[in-house]
Amino acid sequence: MRESPLTALLFMFVPFSLTAFGGGLSVISGIQEQTVNQLGWMTAQEFLNYFAISRAAPGPGSLLSSLVGWHVAGLSGALVATLAMFVPSSLLCLAIAVLWRRYKGRRWLSILEMAVAPIGVGLLIAGLLSLAPLALSSSSLVCVGLASFLLTALKPSFHPALILCAGAAANASVHFFIQFQ
Repeated sequence: MRESPLTALLFMFVPFSLTAFGGGLSVISGIQEQTVNQLGWMTAQEFLNYFAISRAAPGPGSLLSSLVGWHVAGLSGALVATLAMFVPSSLLCLAIAVLWRRYKGRRWLSILEMAVAPIGVGLLIAGLLSLAPLALSSSSLVCVGLASFLLTALKPSFHPALILCAGAAANASVHFFIQFQ
């Protein structure tokens, strides 16, 4: 028997919710693998577009789950995916906070904190590496990405929304120019 899209979204996002050490970006590679390569719910370009929208929107980066849910099953899919991504990790954080408070100052707790940090960093790097081939598929995207990086690094006070708008305008201009040549 084939499971419904809502059940598939639930079973996909709950494990990601519980393993998102370092935030939503840490599970991007897994979400991309599942939605594009395993389940075929969307193309790599559609995933990259949804990722860009989720990063531009205010709020946590794991809002990508809402967009994936919407793509797969409309409003009900967005609700299921969002709840599946946020409720389990929130409950886990609440339970850990209670335990953290109870065992505060214990040596084993300090060791555990140091052990979890590299896991979060590794998951973040994996997420970025999974998106790199999608973004590197276009020379205009590479140029816009490098220019955005340099501007952010050299002028950190520059508002990210302005950089985002400038990058989108530059990329759209290049594609417009290419299309009408």
